[in-house]
Amino acid sequence: MLPFSKLIHPEGWRFIAIFAGISLLFTLFSHTLGWIGGILTAWCFYFFRNPVRVTPTREGLVISPADGKIVAIKEIIPPSEWEMGDEPRVRISIFLNVFDVHINRIPISGRIRKAIYHPGRFFNASLDKASEFNERNTLVIDLQNGGDLAVVQIAGLIARRIRCDVSRDDTVITGSQYGIIRFGSRTDIYLPIGAAPLVIQGQRVLGGETVIADLESNEMARHGSVV
Repeated sequence: MLPFSKLIHPEGWRFIAIFAGISLLFTLFSHTLGWIGGILTAWCFYFFRNPVRVTPTREGLVISPADGKIVAIKEIIPPSEWEMGDEPRVRISIFLNVFDVHINRIPISGRIRKAIYHPGRFFNASLDKASEFNERNTLVIDLQNGGDLAVVQIAGLIARRIRCDVSRDDTVITGSQYGIIRFGSRTDIYLPIGAAPLVIQGQRVLGGETVIADLESNEMARHGSVV
């Protein structure tokens, strides 16, 4: 079993300390305010939780980079600055609400060819325009057996901080943690050319666990309905 300190993302400890300190101060003036501060401190623990995940490791599997709800699956030509060519690719957009785990994970092993930070706005991350206009951080990953994909951390209406712990030329492993976004956000992934999504719009996924594509399979894109 992991020690308690490992079950909270390092980014969260200073916020937990701030909320706890404010709660103690509030208690000196009002028990009601103290209870409210205590609830917010507990929520801070919850928000920055770092649960253990079991990642499928078979070659060719693309794993969800984030927890959340799939709000869009579209074919999109990547921005030219990413140097991924001009063919359309499937883009899967995952919306993370304030109750989801906000840690981002590498979707597939490879080498980071590009790491690009884009300053921008803070529209609601569930909106399609967030992919183009919001503050975001993009990683383009060259796959071990050829091809590439991109994963994008996108700040949302409440989120004001994107943390990315990897850099250009780093070698990354499927399911490994590479960053976090606080406090409500979106993660987009652009699949390799020709890859079919194995998830559907409206589906909830788990970062580091849910298979969203299989590069070794000829299975067609899945269809389904939310019931």
